[in-house]
Amino acid sequence: MKLERRSLNSLVEEQLSKWQAQKTAKKEAVTEEEPKPMLTISIDPGSGGVEVAKRLAPRLGMDLLGAEILQKLAESTQLSESVLKTLDEKETSKLDSWLDSLYAREHLSPDEFLKHMTQVIGTIGEHGNTILLGRGAQYILPRETTFRVRIIAPLDMRIENLTRTTRRAAEEFVLKTQDARRAFVRQYFQRDETDPLNYDLVVNTENLSIDAAVSIIETAFKARFPKK
Repeated sequence: MKLERRSLNSLVEEQLSKWQAQKTAKKEAVTEEEPKPMLTISIDPGSGGVEVAKRLAPRLGMDLLGAEILQKLAESTQLSESVLKTLDEKETSKLDSWLDSLYAREHLSPDEFLKHMTQVIGTIGEHGNTILLGRGAQYILPRETTFRVRIIAPLDMRIENLTRTTRRAAEEFVLKTQDARRAFVRQYFQRDETDPLNYDLVVNTENLSIDAAVSIIETAFKARFPKK
């Protein structure tokens, strides 16, 4: 289920370098760009959502960051600080103010991990133009600049899609992963991950090909953000 074969360290370093370059370019630019929209994708394991995201990113010209990368950035204080340093002073001040209001509004748990997670995802949101997979990003980023997608499929189909050794092993993996993701959302955001009202679009891949799902999300995203 990994997005790339390269190590997480390489992916993180590459992304940090890109954000630093963007920061430098913004300082040198005469005019200030409008914030670029974000796209979050919540995925039922085995629904084909990771492959959908991988094909969607180049079509929209967006970066793609998976849950593993977000988790690594949030777990490391040093990496979290490195991410924050990719914003200029004005953006950092705006982010701090917004995160303060987010904690007050959503009553998020104040532990250190969630603090780092919201900082990391909030910083990525300030840069914009990125697809984020999982880690509750849909509950953190502002709705005004974020298109929130959930990709689902029937349990039997998802188990079948992930059958590599035995059906029992695939079923155990699907249920364990699914329960862990839903528990994460309940613990840190006090939300039900399966509630369709938390999303702008829910795509059921039961009778859709990967390419069809990609086209649907692409069309809906461009309708929501026509200037992207």
